[in-house]
Amino acid sequence: MTVEVQIATECSELPDTQVVTEWVELATEQHKNTDVVVRLVDEEESAALNQAYRQKNGPTNVLSFPFERPEGLPVDALSNLPLGDLVICVPVVLSEAAEQGKTALAHWAHMVIHGCLHLQGYDHIDSNDAQQMEALEIKLLDSIGIRNPYEG
Repeated sequence: MTVEVQIATECSELPDTQVVTEWVELATEQHKNTDVVVRLVDEEESAALNQAYRQKNGPTNVLSFPFERPEGLPVDALSNLPLGDLVICVPVVLSEAAEQGKTALAHWAHMVIHGCLHLQGYDHIDSNDAQQMEALEIKLLDSIGIRNPYEG
């Protein structure tokens, strides 16, 4: 697996790129022969993408863009295709961590893992899907010593 971390922000409060890679690898164990791009952005880029792809105003913590196989591409070619891209808004993640009384590192890990699960098809639109996704997030975070992000 290749993880590319792109830094497109002036903010200096960023997680170490090696740690980001480790979180991606943890959350995508079943996809070892794929690639993930993690782009760390400011509010302006996040807001523009959030508006363009979700029709929602303002920046958001993480946007996930799963790779969509082009029609006609052989299925056996999938083993070397990208899993997708994550776009994480640095100021939003830092602000949320402070508001929620979490360390920035814990919230970063949660956002990377959360986004990676979206790349793999997990969602939280209905309550059953949300419970399944959150349980997996809790398990993965616990494996690296980070407590349940959904407990107050």
